[in-house]
Amino acid sequence: METKNLTFFSFCFSNTICVLLLLIVSWLARSIIDRNWLRTLLWRRETKKKKKNPEDENKMSLLDLPALTLDCILEKLSPSELCAMTCVCSELRDKCVSDHLWQKHMETKWGRLMGDAATQEWKSHVATIMRCLRSSNQSSSKPNWSSRFVASLRPFSWLSSNHGFDKRGSASSYFAPIDSVMYWYSNLENGKFWFPAQVYNREHGHVGFMMSCYDAKIRYDFKTDTFQAKYSAHGRRAAEEKVTWQRLRPSQVDTKSRELHVSDCLHGLRPGDHFEIQWRRTKEFPYGWWFGIVGHLQNCDGEENCRCHTAENVVMEFRQFRPESPWSRTVINRKDHRETGNEDNGFYGGVKKLGTEEEVSTWKRMWPSQALE
Repeated sequence: METKNLTFFSFCFSNTICVLLLLIVSWLARSIIDRNWLRTLLWRRETKKKKKNPEDENKMSLLDLPALTLDCILEKLSPSELCAMTCVCSELRDKCVSDHLWQKHMETKWGRLMGDAATQEWKSHVATIMRCLRSSNQSSSKPNWSSRFVASLRPFSWLSSNHGFDKRGSASSYFAPIDSVMYWYSNLENGKFWFPAQVYNREHGHVGFMMSCYDAKIRYDFKTDTFQAKYSAHGRRAAEEKVTWQRLRPSQVDTKSRELHVSDCLHGLRPGDHFEIQWRRTKEFPYGWWFGIVGHLQNCDGEENCRCHTAENVVMEFRQFRPESPWSRTVINRKDHRETGNEDNGFYGGVKKLGTEEEVSTWKRMWPSQALE
């Protein structure tokens, strides 16, 4: 019985210590952010250079903690708190820029948009920077350490707006490896990195794009927590400000905006199924993805004896348009459909069946308040 009690009290004591340490570290990090007060943790380095004082021998630094304990504490810090800790000393800086600490923050905020296309774009961006730095190093007689770390780019200037840094604050002293998740995160937050995505109801819900989703290049604006988007189209380039998170989804790698998607779901489509289909106004324009519902053939009464799913043709309905609109429906062949249409009503391309309720509900949230002409 005594052994069980001792084990219980030891457990409670150790957990209490961990909670206290987390509170202390969080308070210290916020102190650094709010007041630029680095001396709180710098005393350990300063005392090493001086003669040892008897009073300092019993003091304990954050860096004296076991490595696993320190990692557990750092994992609880926010991105801004991790950035602040990089200013304390080189030892903490090396720990706080670790990819394993930043991967969680990347997935939490940016994971939904960082699909394969955006990731490939970032890797290409990093490779370009590294080539430029290597070229600069070769042309310079002096060694250039910036091929590994970037300080002059001030990757965390967004902290100045979020946490009260002044112009002479420590934001300019953050060091982030170019190929690190931390640097990737900072470029996204700063809006320095344009990446591919798809935007629902482009150009502020322009009537000509309702219930569609188009490719764009976007970048983040941390001041408004929205995005700027640039669309590519034949003959002109359109841009849009203040695009919300809810109107974005990752760009697709397998089908570019000017490539025909290979439809592999046509034989399984039945009335009531939800789908996306490529559509473009003319063959010079890129495709957009349009939301629709599979309908019944004209000679079908829609009752239990419906055989539409066995017919050669399938009806594609776009119920956001009025029934008399030329864009309210089209009919495609299940067997040999590629691109169909004309210059008057546009061209219909590949089809994807929506497989999850989340995909369908996302589209339905974009539904117009009244039927379109």
